[in-house]
Amino acid sequence: MAKNIIEVSELNFSYEKQSVLECIDFTIKEKEFVAIIGPNGGGKSTLLKLLLNINTLQKGAITIQGEDYLKQTHNIGYVPQNTDININFPISVLEVVMMGQNSLKKRIFGYKKDEKAQAKKALEQVGMSEFSFKSISELSGGQRQRVFIARALFSNPKILLLDEPTSSIDASGSQQIYKTLKALSKHITVIVVSHDISVIVQYATRAFYINKKLFNHDLKNMKKDFLKNNAHICEIELLEMLGSCRC
Repeated sequence: MAKNIIEVSELNFSYEKQSVLECIDFTIKEKEFVAIIGPNGGGKSTLLKLLLNINTLQKGAITIQGEDYLKQTHNIGYVPQNTDININFPISVLEVVMMGQNSLKKRIFGYKKDEKAQAKKALEQVGMSEFSFKSISELSGGQRQRVFIARALFSNPKILLLDEPTSSIDASGSQQIYKTLKALSKHITVIVVSHDISVIVQYATRAFYINKKLFNHDLKNMKKDFLKNNAHICEIELLEMLGSCRC
């Protein structure tokens, strides 16, 4: 049986006097693919920032791999909504991936041979190894996003967090991103904040609907029942189903 990799209990968070998250409790097991959905301002990105210690924990507890989460931040790979890469800067795909190393040692003589091998392995995981020596500016939006995922994988994390990874990518590119994440979830835990509800529920195993409070949904049975009677997954109906359910 898979072990719990993340445990959150009695989590509350406010910006000044405005409550954003209330009484949040959940567990996530190893190698799960969890989608975090809900309205703008509902607390989705705030939850990610708490897991990453970007926002300071105010009330409640977070454990990762059975330890206080502050001791486990090195085991989390993160793909933000807005990356810090200037795509017009002359830098290769391989170099972008190697920027994901979490060593603080100053680079005087460039990257080591084993680091280049690790970067190539990360690119293989996302199906981008053939583009290793291309300039990042030559890639499509979907291809660049897969490179940024590879950058997050470079340090061999146990958990991969992504905030709106397909927000500026076309439908075809989005499908490829989610297929990549589904494949990765066979080896690591994947957690995605997304508005692509009708797409992501086809790949995720669970959904957390967050609007201050969190509602946990097992998507396996829901997808079977929904697809049995529908040619496609309607985003509006899904939102109504997930948002109104209090299970």
